[in-house]
Amino acid sequence: MDALSSLMERYALSARVFFAGALCDASSFARQPGLGAIHVLRRGALHVDQESGHRLNVSEPSVLFYPETHRHGFHVDPALGADLVCAWIDFGAGVGNPLLRGLPHLILAPLAHISGIEWVLAALFGEAFATRLGRQAALNRLTEYILVLLLRHAMQAKLVEGSALAGLADARLSKAILAMHAQPQLPWSLESLAKRAGMSRARFAAHFRTVTGATPHDYLTDWRIGVAQTLLKQGTPLKLVAPRVGYASSVAFNRAFARCVGITPTQWNAQ
Repeated sequence: MDALSSLMERYALSARVFFAGALCDASSFARQPGLGAIHVLRRGALHVDQESGHRLNVSEPSVLFYPETHRHGFHVDPALGADLVCAWIDFGAGVGNPLLRGLPHLILAPLAHISGIEWVLAALFGEAFATRLGRQAALNRLTEYILVLLLRHAMQAKLVEGSALAGLADARLSKAILAMHAQPQLPWSLESLAKRAGMSRARFAAHFRTVTGATPHDYLTDWRIGVAQTLLKQGTPLKLVAPRVGYASSVAFNRAFARCVGITPTQWNAQ
């Protein structure tokens, strides 16, 4: 399995389109805890007011992706408008999802730079300006596919330096990362991970931190907790979750979960 698919398989990533069509007026977007936002601009120009106060001008067809929703707003020329699809993105888990670790607050990519996007854009905006049965479901699935294309582009174009996605794009580190993803229940040590990567222990540890922004131990812990969150959301009993993510006892798992998330698994699940 390839690096990006290994992430998608573990997490129930989903998109919910909330606007699709011609935007003719100003729009604002509030923070949405636990969600990202993606905007696909096919035609027109956007003036984007950022939470920082900076205004960004987008004058060519582009994708704007906020991995964690920051407050932002759009302004368009009312006479010209803009063709736009906007969606919230739920990544399926919180702190442990490597898709979010280290990503910039905004990834902006011209559509012309994203390989293979032409046909899906035609389908997406065909649905956006139609009233067919299943329109909402089609828009959601097509937007999810565009997000996959965008993440693929971001990894290849090195737009995600200092993140887990950068680690997955590294030929050596990806071997160790994929091993952790596939079998989080195993007692991975620095030595065993370095061996997977074909590197010395010291060189692996230093290179891993430089590329991903985390130590191998911290990455593994976050991955295990993220997988645990997904299992809990699926209704897996707590006593069965701990061994499936590498903890010998529920006590050890509860302690690690609370360190990462700030509350116990029971409290998190109740929320």
